Amino acid sequence: MNLVKLGLASILAAGVLYAGTYNVDTSHSNVGFKVKHLMISNVSGKFDKFSGSFEYDEKTKQLKSLKGIIDVNSVNTENAKRDGHLKSADFFDAGKYPEITFTLEKIKDDYAFGKLTIHGITKDVKLDYENNGSIIDPWGNTRVGLALSGKLNRSDYGLVYNQALEAGGVVIGEKVKLNIELEGILAK
Repeated sequence: MNLVKLGLASILAAGVLYAGTYNVDTSHSNVGFKVKHLMISNVSGKFDKFSGSFEYDEKTKQLKSLKGIIDVNSVNTENAKRDGHLKSADFFDAGKYPEITFTLEKIKDDYAFGKLTIHGITKDVKLDYENNGSIIDPWGNTRVGLALSGKLNRSDYGLVYNQALEAGGVVIGEKVKLNIELEGILAK
C-alpha cells in the first residue's frame, strides 16, 4: 500500500515539474488585426499594450490555460485620427470598455476554443492554434512560442459603425482577421 502511495506521489510530482506558468514577453509578441477598407484593401493594426500568462506542460507539449488582457487605448493603425475614432463610442468606446480579454477553455487538434470579450460582450470563439514549441534562450530562460489566428464578425461585439458607399458596399468590412503571436517566459 505504501508503495502504491509513493508511486502516485511520484507521478503527481513529475507532472508538476513539467508544467509551468509562462508570462507573455510583450517585446517579442504581437496582437494584430486586419479589416477591409472600401471593400478593396486591408487596414492593419495592432495593440501596443497587452499582458497575459499561460500554463504549458513541457512533457506533453500541451497548452493547459491562457488568459490575455489587451489595453484598448493602445490601438495602433499608424494613423492618429483613425486610432482616435477607434477608441471613441463609434467603435471600442475605450472610456467605458478599456479592455479586451481572452480566456482559453480548451485546445482540440489545431484549434483553441475560448471566451473573447470586446465592448462588454463575451462570445465563444474558435481560433487556429499553432504550438511553436519551447527553447532555452541564451540567458537560461525557458521560452514557449504560440500563435492564434482567425476571423470574427465585429458587429457580434456591438462594433457596428459604418458608412455606405455611393457605388454600393461599405467603408469598413464586417470581418476582422486576428493574428496573435505570443512568446512566453517561464515564471521562476
